[in-house]
Amino acid sequence: MGGCFNVFGQKEHQKPNFVLILADDLGYADVGFNGSKQIHTPHIDQLAKHGIQISQGYVSAPVCGPSRAGLMTGRNQVNFGFDNNPIVDLPQFDENYIGVPVEEVTMADRLAALGYVNGLVGKWHLGEADHFHPTKRGFHEFWGYRGGGHNYVPTKPNGKPYPNNIESNYKTPQPLTYITDDKGDECVDFIKRHKNDPFFLFASFNAPHAPMQALEKDLALYENIEDKKRRTYAAMIHRFDINVGRIIKELKTQGLYENTVVVFLSDNGGPCDHNASINAPLNGQKGILLEGGIRVPFIISYPQYLKKGVYNQPITSLDLTPTFVALAGGTTSKKDKLDGVNIYPFLTKEVKGTPHETMMWRFTISAGIRKGNWKLIRLPDRLPMLFNLDKDPSELNDVADEHRDMVVEMLKQLGDWDVSCPQILYMEGNRWRREQVNLYDVNYQLEQPESSKKKI
Repeated sequence: MGGCFNVFGQKEHQKPNFVLILADDLGYADVGFNGSKQIHTPHIDQLAKHGIQISQGYVSAPVCGPSRAGLMTGRNQVNFGFDNNPIVDLPQFDENYIGVPVEEVTMADRLAALGYVNGLVGKWHLGEADHFHPTKRGFHEFWGYRGGGHNYVPTKPNGKPYPNNIESNYKTPQPLTYITDDKGDECVDFIKRHKNDPFFLFASFNAPHAPMQALEKDLALYENIEDKKRRTYAAMIHRFDINVGRIIKELKTQGLYENTVVVFLSDNGGPCDHNASINAPLNGQKGILLEGGIRVPFIISYPQYLKKGVYNQPITSLDLTPTFVALAGGTTSKKDKLDGVNIYPFLTKEVKGTPHETMMWRFTISAGIRKGNWKLIRLPDRLPMLFNLDKDPSELNDVADEHRDMVVEMLKQLGDWDVSCPQILYMEGNRWRREQVNLYDVNYQLEQPESSKKKI
């Protein structure tokens, strides 16, 4: 995996930088490069136009915490017991165990060992106890909050504060203006300060996750959207897109863009019922294993070596850890027990075929497996569902009755993995289980909405 430096003749000081831009609860259909006519994302679209658009990009869980745990380790988080969102609200679970176990090696740990300066700006959500702190998990700098979210604007005197404080180990956090802009400020500042070092910047935004709070000037751009929540959501994405553009502009200003790997994705699908997001043409939403919950907008850009285009084979966020390590000149091996693979040679077409013949998921009440173009979902209150994603990407036609042998084979493989996984570290409150089952019976919007009719 470390051979890329021999191929390109790069020297130590020419290691690529890495910028990982993570959206929170972004709908698959709500970016221009995936066909949005209503929400305009020119800066994200520009990144997609000049990078590689991953048409079948998956995350390892349909909610924030477990998805980020997989992203940060390169291991399916179920393989170390991180099945649920790290919500500390049940007395039988010890908060000292509610996080990514300290024995797990993070992407930041691996890059730090290779000489990288690592910074996290924004949301952590991988454990709030001190021993889970980002600065103890490979990050040299942290400006953000340990929990799963934050208000976008300063709390009013009679308002409800978000429980997570903004903290930083390198400065006194400035007063909050609009948190998406504040995060953009910190990302730009990190790039300026470390322009002479190989660096890894994890730009962990909470937009467009609830609470639904947008700036008035951004709301005015989408005044033609009648639904108030959808209007606010669109405005939040607009502000997020502006700050993605600021990050890219700073990389170019510092002469770093060509030699920087920029990855953009969402941590899970859009929660249509909570923030008015749309995942069309994908069925489902955040919290469930239909495509709308786990297939996300996904871009990989590395201008110096990757030709722009579209990559159509399934990949997963778990692949980013081994890929980054390989590009940084390091190696991983079987003893690391990574579930992701180095996808770089697949993107350059040096290696043919698909990086993953099989992918598996498990989340609270559900489990799923994709094998080739077949995908099976197992739920507690009904027979397994089977879909052919090649013919039915919107998962409208359950063909389990017609392919019993396939169902048996995939259930066996999924079940063998399921029972071999370690004990779950903790569980969310039981009310979420019923809600997740019910979400499989909702009719989701499978077509893009029309234009907002106002020039942005």
